Amino acid sequence: MKFRGLIVAAVAFLVLSGILYWSERHKPADAVKASADVPPPILKLDASAVTRLDLKRKDVEPVVLAKNDSGKWQITDPSPLGADQNTVGGIVSTLSSLNSERLVDEKASDLKPYGLDPPNLEVDVTEKDNKTQKLLIGDDTPTSGAVYAMLAGSPHVFTMSSYAKSSVDKSLNDVRDKRLLTMEADKISRIDLIRKNQDVEFSRNPGQTSDAWRIVKPRPLRADSVQVGELARKLADARMNLGGAGHDDVAKRFAGATLIATVKVSDGSGTQELQVRKRQTEKNNSTYYAKSSVVSGAYQIDSDLGQAVNKGLEDFRNRKLFDFGYADPGKIELHDGSKSYLLVRSGEDWWWNGKKMGAGNVQTLLSDLRELSADKFPGSGFANPTILAVVTSEDGKRVEKVQIAKSGNGYVAKREDEPTLYELRSSSIDDLQKAASGIKPAAAPAK
Repeated sequence: MKFRGLIVAAVAFLVLSGILYWSERHKPADAVKASADVPPPILKLDASAVTRLDLKRKDVEPVVLAKNDSGKWQITDPSPLGADQNTVGGIVSTLSSLNSERLVDEKASDLKPYGLDPPNLEVDVTEKDNKTQKLLIGDDTPTSGAVYAMLAGSPHVFTMSSYAKSSVDKSLNDVRDKRLLTMEADKISRIDLIRKNQDVEFSRNPGQTSDAWRIVKPRPLRADSVQVGELARKLADARMNLGGAGHDDVAKRFAGATLIATVKVSDGSGTQELQVRKRQTEKNNSTYYAKSSVVSGAYQIDSDLGQAVNKGLEDFRNRKLFDFGYADPGKIELHDGSKSYLLVRSGEDWWWNGKKMGAGNVQTLLSDLRELSADKFPGSGFANPTILAVVTSEDGKRVEKVQIAKSGNGYVAKREDEPTLYELRSSSIDDLQKAASGIKPAAAPAK
């Protein structure tokens, strides 16, 4: 019986071996092709270990980037300059997992047909262990969309995507830190706008939101936080325009241009300064230039920044009469001659004299109060007010009282404890009075 069992096992083994042999000899063609078509990687490295990049373009002075002690990228050659961290980080990211599209030549004996002798671009990548790998990039392939590439010291020639090439093929201007000020908009706490005719200073307390700006010079005034916040953003986004004229030409144009403003910007780390000038051309076009305390030299800047710092005090003032914003207040009190309204909110409902009011009517009144805005800031004209509006918001923490008086064909308003006068259009007061008279009790629910 044991001998018979051995025979059965031997037969089974032979059958299984035959099946395996047959399956290996008859693999699907597409499976074999898939394995052969997997594009081999050109370069694999740890992005965090890269400490230096040498970008060597044909017939152009090499650009050398190196990490400093704090881990920030800096340009060391052809001259010491700050580097754009995002741009350099993108180069390193592309190089860290650079895949080919296909292997063109396993053992190339002549590199000239591929534009690799000499290469159009050489990127030397140095890591912490001082090991350096050199990526060589040559001509475009005949069908375009790809370029020839190889590693120095390897006989293999690959094609890689043109997109990957453009990610690493960067000039000095591409990798420069083009910021004229190195502060973040939401960290700026003070802006001094120094102009020939008038200085304006804006301030906000650290940690406050962007809508907490106020004017402190030439005198304390309410600021339009949207306008001041936009100015802060444009200053933080100020960039050199490195196209067009050469550095020497720009310096001459800056020297001959008219000074329109000097801006001092402060945050928790200190103060930086930007001097902005304007040059008028023969065709009455304006070109703006700037010089920064952060980086040496003069540079052309975008016109929107030049126009932003060329605004006057009135452009940054808050024209709205009320500050309660788009959150519903808790109480509205309105006195108009012999008419009086006292509306109190409870949850989502508004009440007056113990009666629930129609929500739509109250919202119309709220909208008209919210939109009361000055056309001008007159120096006089406020006398014998006939309208008093009191809005209580932020759980009783903010109480805004406004008096309104007839003046000529319009109205002049004054906020409590504020010397500023606000000139209002007659139509805005007409709308307010119409909205108040339209307040009615809410309709009884249908049975």
